[in-house]
Amino acid sequence: MTSALPATVAGQDRRKTQPAAALGAAWGDPAIIAQCGVGVPKDYSRTASCTEADGVGWFVPDAQVNDQSADVVMSTAGYRPVLQVTVPATYRPNGLAAAMVELAPMVKQYTRLVHPCH
Repeated sequence: MTSALPATVAGQDRRKTQPAAALGAAWGDPAIIAQCGVGVPKDYSRTASCTEADGVGWFVPDAQVNDQSADVVMSTAGYRPVLQVTVPATYRPNGLAAAMVELAPMVKQYTRLVHPCH
């Protein structure tokens, strides 16, 4: 799945990660970071609300949604494996939406939906 991650996200170019074989990718400075195969977020439940972008539900904790100055850690919590993406506050609000849309095709192709977000 990591090899399918795009060359750019939210207008930011992909950059090298350490170690190079990490299960994820990074773009820009400050870095937007994607990590594959992480656990389901502690505050996620099957009744949690999600933001849908291009057919993929992304879970973002309420505190981060409501605080526009906060970094956002969004997850495809209803999919396996889980993809977690950290978007620094400097990219809000447009970068957050762009990351959701630009990563959605890869999520649909390489992960399995186990229960949709609402």
